[in-house]
Amino acid sequence: MADSSEGEEEGKLSGGNQQLAVDEELREMAKKAAWSVSSCKPGNGVASIRDDNLDSYWQSDGAQPHLVNIQFQKKVRLQLVVLYVDFKLDESYTPSKISIRAGDGFHNLKEIKAVELVKPTGWVYISLSGTDPRETFVNTFMLQIAILSNHLNGRDTHVRQIKVYGPRPNPIPRQPFQFTSNEFITYSILR
Repeated sequence: MADSSEGEEEGKLSGGNQQLAVDEELREMAKKAAWSVSSCKPGNGVASIRDDNLDSYWQSDGAQPHLVNIQFQKKVRLQLVVLYVDFKLDESYTPSKISIRAGDGFHNLKEIKAVELVKPTGWVYISLSGTDPRETFVNTFMLQIAILSNHLNGRDTHVRQIKVYGPRPNPIPRQPFQFTSNEFITYSILR
């Protein structure tokens, strides 16, 4: 898994990967969430960042910051946010400063990561791990991705894809496989 995309210094990411490569121990969590955006141009809404098509994109329509809200029905563990952005195609529509916020809902979101993108083209990996090595994930009901500014002072933004990953659950620690039913888990033993 790539932790970041060719980072020059802390908080700054450049480049981007053309292929999405994520550790097998992580799973895509966003399918279990309700997605919303602060604004969009007709035909370029929230569905465009979830359709697995790099030719489509969400385009905001209004004042900054532009927001993508990801709300879960229950508290989830999140570890990685991956965005596909393309400076070569989108130029001034490409995000340059992003804030990632987490909380129980809109009322108590706190910034957990702030990154600056430097002309990115491709998949950009943003780890949600904290500075403490024990903080490998974020426990949250809601994640918000805020586009604070764009390259070349652009007003609206284009984001082509967003994926959110968390650790795969394993009901029995140090077990090389996962049981598929509660009955098997009940009668299993650790040696």
